[in-house]
Amino acid sequence: MKCPKCGSTMEKVVYEGVEVDRCTNCKGIWFDFQEQKQLKDKKGAGSIDIGKATKAKLAGKMYCPRDGLLLTQMVDVRQPHIWYEACPHCYGVFFDAGEFRDYSHKTVIESVKDLFTHERK
Repeated sequence: MKCPKCGSTMEKVVYEGVEVDRCTNCKGIWFDFQEQKQLKDKKGAGSIDIGKATKAKLAGKMYCPRDGLLLTQMVDVRQPHIWYEACPHCYGVFFDAGEFRDYSHKTVIESVKDLFTHERK
């Protein structure tokens, strides 16, 4: 598989039975359908994100490494500072280096929001 951002080879990385693909060059991570959600709350899962978090540069058009469709830029509603790319067909997502580590780390504000959201249910 080739990285949708830089075109380099992706390597398989397994964490607690969930296999993802990480770029050997830019260290971005490709998650197939729901894999990022499976890993988000697993303690230590952010360790798969070994890339240095930098201010992401727009890479231009990016295409799904699974089916070749144009990826759509998305924003995480719970953490609006996290922008990632998603495939409208297979629902895979690509996080730049450092983004998954941030995505998997819950801030104090997010914990408080979760507390209030949980109380309303």
